Amino acid sequence: MEFFCYHRDRPGSLPLREELGEAHWAYMDRYEAELIARGPTFGEDGETVTGSVHIVDLPDAAAARAFAFDEPNYQAGAYRDVLVRRWRNLLGRTMWEFPGGRRGGKRYLVLGLGSGDGADLDVPGVRQDELIAYGPLLSDDGAVWVGTAALVRTADAQAARAVLTSERYAAIEVHDWEFGGRR
Repeated sequence: MEFFCYHRDRPGSLPLREELGEAHWAYMDRYEAELIARGPTFGEDGETVTGSVHIVDLPDAAAARAFAFDEPNYQAGAYRDVLVRRWRNLLGRTMWEFPGGRRGGKRYLVLGLGSGDGADLDVPGVRQDELIAYGPLLSDDGAVWVGTAALVRTADAQAARAVLTSERYAAIEVHDWEFGGRR
């Protein structure tokens, strides 16, 4: 089962994250084979780290919660909150298989939260070389749609936001994002 995890940083937690850098990397190394995508998000200045995205394939919701909440930065209090949701990998690939590679262009996390009938349940008609990861956010049992999460390469945040049908969501967040993992 695939899960989307978004750890949002607590303001001022960068020194703690830097101190725990190797512990974080060692923890993520244990999940290398299960990771579909990962990487930090940034504030409007493009430099201030605001969170971490991890999309992971694990046996069940309990394993996903353990992954999210046993993470060293979370354990030390670096994050203010964590979103953990079932996710469906509509592209059927990892970020490392993205034809555009790690570099070039602006990258974004687009997170749409909603309720009711699902929206954007199919891969959008945008150029496939712009979509890094894409899929619906679901309840733990996979039966109820609660939003959509996408990692995209686009010209700007407005173009990234346009990947989702805005009127179908209670809120859409767009965050600068970059490929994560050891370099």
